[in-house]
Amino acid sequence: MSDWKELQKNHPAIEPRPISTVEKSALAGNTSEATTSSTPLTDMVNHPAHYQGDIECIDAIEASMSKEAFAGHCKACAIKYLWRYQQKGGVESLEKAQWYLSRLIDTEKKAL
Repeated sequence: MSDWKELQKNHPAIEPRPISTVEKSALAGNTSEATTSSTPLTDMVNHPAHYQGDIECIDAIEASMSKEAFAGHCKACAIKYLWRYQQKGGVESLEKAQWYLSRLIDTEKKAL
């Protein structure tokens, strides 16, 4: 099982975000509705391009911290995205908050 599939299994709230109409048009090759930028479409909640690499950034953060410190990190990130979702990010920010909350729940369950 791939690392991503394992992560999704352990964190069921992590699901790809719905694809927007503009993105569907771009995937279908319809450039009349799609943007003409050469930037690839990315899942900014579960697979943000700026965090991709051989090792997932969140896994490296977790490995560098105690369980308590990592739980605090997840809590802080969830609060941050909830705090500003109406001014920045909207639903995407809520999904990111949900992602961090799911990771926090999993961290706490592992400690039981």
